[in-house]
Amino acid sequence: MAAAYYKKPRLRDVALRRLILVVSLTLSGVLLLVYLFGSNPASINDVARDLVENLGNVDDDDAYRRDLKVAKGFISLPNQNDLSLKMEKLNALPPRNLDLYPNLSKDRIIVVLYVHNRPLYLKIVIDSLSQVAGINETLLIVSHDGYFEDMNKIIDGIRFCQVKQIFAPYSPHLFLDTFPGVSAHDCKDKDVASQKHCEGNPDQYGNHRSPRIVSLKHHWWWMMNTVWDGLRETRKHEGHILFIEEDHFIYPNAYRNLQTLISLKPEKCPDCYAANLAPSDVTSRGEGWASLIAERMGNVGYAFNRTVWKKIHNKAREFCFFDDYNWDITMWATVYPSFGSPVYSLRGSRTSALHFGRCGLHQGQGEKKACIDNGMVNIHVEDADKVPNIASDWSVHIYKNQPGYKAGFKGWGGWGDDRDRHLCLSFSNMYRSTGTSSPL
Repeated sequence: MAAAYYKKPRLRDVALRRLILVVSLTLSGVLLLVYLFGSNPASINDVARDLVENLGNVDDDDAYRRDLKVAKGFISLPNQNDLSLKMEKLNALPPRNLDLYPNLSKDRIIVVLYVHNRPLYLKIVIDSLSQVAGINETLLIVSHDGYFEDMNKIIDGIRFCQVKQIFAPYSPHLFLDTFPGVSAHDCKDKDVASQKHCEGNPDQYGNHRSPRIVSLKHHWWWMMNTVWDGLRETRKHEGHILFIEEDHFIYPNAYRNLQTLISLKPEKCPDCYAANLAPSDVTSRGEGWASLIAERMGNVGYAFNRTVWKKIHNKAREFCFFDDYNWDITMWATVYPSFGSPVYSLRGSRTSALHFGRCGLHQGQGEKKACIDNGMVNIHVEDADKVPNIASDWSVHIYKNQPGYKAGFKGWGGWGDDRDRHLCLSFSNMYRSTGTSSPL
């Protein structure tokens, strides 16, 4: 009997319903943009434009809204302001240039570029990356410490590969009057909290936190946790990820050389944790020998896989409680020594990356203007730097007992505030890792 009462809807009614649905979705999209960018519209016009452009490329919008698996209910993170929330939403957008590079290489080495606010430097490293053979086969992730228009415009111009931007949503530069930025009751310099009735813990030298200094370590640790365990594009990636910075010039043969090093590492140096594009001594251009080099891990163009990341992540407390605002010195002085054996990295004997920066990282975050120089670099790229120059039959020369920061070094300070230490630990617990690990 029920079938007798069923009437097939008329074509006009169906069309009307579809029209109402389209109008509703359009209005919802407009309201969403108003919500996202209701405040500070002049400072983030480019962000709004990018959001509109990229939403059209999302095939599975719900999946991208779940892009970052943040377990906020189980950890203690600062209350976010509007700008912080907007940055977090931008992190969920898909990569750009999917139309130009729809397919990535199966054995790709993802490249992560860690940047601050030095646009002249960023332009140089982006120009160098555009000449790297094989860069179009992989994904470039640019991790920003805050939002800066000049930096964003440079990334907008990238057309040589897929590119995804992520923004540290708890960067001190996004919080003008509350932690992790500067709050009214913070102790300053060498204040004594009990006398000044201020908030904060001094470092081992009696100095209180400087937000623009601590942002260096916060950004690096947030970036590592987000790339390895948070992003949809990378959280199941088991292979190597290459990390570079905005003052690293990358030679045209860097990606192909890195592929060779990674393929040789299991046989040539099974105890090596990573592969490096440059010597650990940033002033060196390499030995020029017909040999591979195993030495302590450097901080210019370093690549490691998920197995190594898990070892690093297991030392989160050591990383977060060591009184030094530099992430790399923290790693050398406390994390690597805790592994129980030398942490070697494999590289070629001729550099494939170059540190050219003269302005310190923290100087790029001044209150009035960014630290800049003339933006000119005089780097001569020779023919040998344009083609792979590592041979598979080379032996390995091992550097032992190299000078540098080691276990026992107490740190340069700047990282004594309990709030910074616990925020760092919260970054360690933001995401739930998935997948299995590959061998070193």
